[in-house]
Amino acid sequence: MSYLTLSQFLDQKTGNLSPELAQVIETIANTCKTIDQALQKGALAGVLGSAEHENVQGETQKKLDVISNDYLIDALKVHPQVGGLASEELDEFTPAQENGKFLVLFDPLDGSSNIDINMCVGTIFSILPAQNAVTQASDFMQAGTQQVAAGYVLYGPSTMLALTVGAGTVFFTFDPETQVFLLTSDAIQVAADTQEYAINASNQRHWEAPVQRYIAELQDGKTSVREKDFNMRWVACMVGDIHRILCRSGIFLYPYDTKDPQKAGRLRLMYEANPMSMLMEQAGGAATTGRVRILDIQPTELHQRVPVIIGSKNEVELATRYHN
Repeated sequence: MSYLTLSQFLDQKTGNLSPELAQVIETIANTCKTIDQALQKGALAGVLGSAEHENVQGETQKKLDVISNDYLIDALKVHPQVGGLASEELDEFTPAQENGKFLVLFDPLDGSSNIDINMCVGTIFSILPAQNAVTQASDFMQAGTQQVAAGYVLYGPSTMLALTVGAGTVFFTFDPETQVFLLTSDAIQVAADTQEYAINASNQRHWEAPVQRYIAELQDGKTSVREKDFNMRWVACMVGDIHRILCRSGIFLYPYDTKDPQKAGRLRLMYEANPMSMLMEQAGGAATTGRVRILDIQPTELHQRVPVIIGSKNEVELATRYHN
């Protein structure tokens, strides 16, 4: 069977694609190949374990968090089409090229707590249009609806790239022999109904009443108003959980909870929620905070956190109705 390469797909000019945007996406994909190589070597390369300091989120960084972040910054800050970068790992944005057409935001290694136990991790990215010839911090404050592209690379049994440029969601699989990403699914569709959910149940005592109600009904299964049984799956890596939903439907919740009332949610709007919401909506799914559509949120700060309810449309809408 003959597969389109990523380069061939980007030449098609579908959705928001332009030659300049295609160049940025290819640079991200090529950098993720380098990250993949470091992950494959694991302990042999001395890249596992803690880097002995925290990121801006107050989280202990893994060595590969730092390495992946450096790879992406080094590759993108010299790219002629990139005006500025923002990383979940860094407090401030990184200026890039004057007159660059795009801003790139990324979580260099999502699920990094999985690294040392050899479970799936991923890189998430979001691309916005640049606002000025010289990028300012305020230029990143764009709603998710303004994204021209979004995606992730999942480092798992096979390395995969999920991508949207505003014309549906597609999957590429990395061929280790030819060292290229090949288009393996060109029209991802998430079923509106599902019988799988993912949530960190250890926070149950901190959930708001609407989430308590929704999850209780799922757990009661056939004996509840839902009249069907549900299975729970939890990867502890957003890339892994979202990839499963894109493959076979489901709902993922990281809702607001009262454990830390100062935090509106756990996940970052700009680096995680927005790109994943664009991918999900482009595949027929939905994504809200429980109260509002995620892609409509006007950011107020670079590391803003939000609750996330994302996945099969009918389930997301039901959980959101319980909130409203």
